[in-house]
Amino acid sequence: MEQMISEKRGNVVLLAGNNRDKTQKISTAVEAGIHVLSDKPMAINSDNFQLLASAYAASKESGVMLYDMMTERYDLLNIIARYLINDEPLFGTLQQGTEEDPAISMESVHHFYKEVSGAPLIRPAWYYDVEQQGEGIADVTTHLIDLIFWSCFPETAIDYKEDIQLISASHWPTSLSLSDFARSTKLDTFPDYLQKYMVRDMLHVYANGIIHYRVNDIHTRLKVLWNFQAPEGGGDTFTSTIKGTNASLSIIQNREQHFVKQLYLQKGEKADKAIFLQNLTGRIKLLQDEYPFISFRETTEGVFLIDIPTEMREDHEAHFKYVAQRFFDFLKEGRMPEWEISNTLAKYYITTKAVEIAKERAE
Repeated sequence: MEQMISEKRGNVVLLAGNNRDKTQKISTAVEAGIHVLSDKPMAINSDNFQLLASAYAASKESGVMLYDMMTERYDLLNIIARYLINDEPLFGTLQQGTEEDPAISMESVHHFYKEVSGAPLIRPAWYYDVEQQGEGIADVTTHLIDLIFWSCFPETAIDYKEDIQLISASHWPTSLSLSDFARSTKLDTFPDYLQKYMVRDMLHVYANGIIHYRVNDIHTRLKVLWNFQAPEGGGDTFTSTIKGTNASLSIIQNREQHFVKQLYLQKGEKADKAIFLQNLTGRIKLLQDEYPFISFRETTEGVFLIDIPTEMREDHEAHFKYVAQRFFDFLKEGRMPEWEISNTLAKYYITTKAVEIAKERAE
């Protein structure tokens, strides 16, 4: 870091990896007048959040750009979902929901141990230290919250002090044996810094949790789970439901979908089916101007699959180039939309405050 600032061979730094000191690195780079493109999460606790807020304030004054790598916005399925949600004749308006029955709910299930291209994915030992990686509700939920803001409140600035109300948060650990840990890291002992998480002979990693909050009075519930390994023939799963007054939109990635995300639109109970079909047909025709391969079909009564062929979808790694291009466009323009900044702060307020609430609840 000192060498980067003293030599200053470039004007942009890309940050990824261990998250313990990432927010401090962001702040130091901004103070040095260096633009920052950062992998998530940019903050994993409340102290980090305050530092991140200060970094954004400093970046505004100095004209430095600070941007979060939110790749999910460039997933074609999420792009199509956004169009559908914001088609008012088709989707209606967002329901408000309740604490027991939220209008927006998302659940993602991940696995510490997995094989990629026939070889085990080796994780660094610090990945299992929540003070270095972050808890589950401070990490992968960043993508979920960003998608909610981006899809349901497009290009709308969300003020975390006025528009967000945290209702509850909880967390619980995934337990790993030494054998599990060794398979995942190729290490035969637990490092000293993990000893404080040991309960008898098991490593407890607070990777699981639930966050319930309101954004613009819309009840939202997020749940993230990390198991050690998927069952035979299984994989990561994801379920999302967003309820409108005319329809509900769901994204499901489960065994039935062969662990590939699929997009569904369900007609609301009070919506006239003929009008609903007319609106859906019209929206799909408009989308086909840019995405001619998209179609829809009814799978069960009132439930329609929005068919996006998998061969037309780019993989996750391809989305990073679009994030980078967006960031470089900001650099060339010399400005970033205010909603990008305020919504990033709102996102990290939710995740870091949720960790704080979950810890207080567990004590």
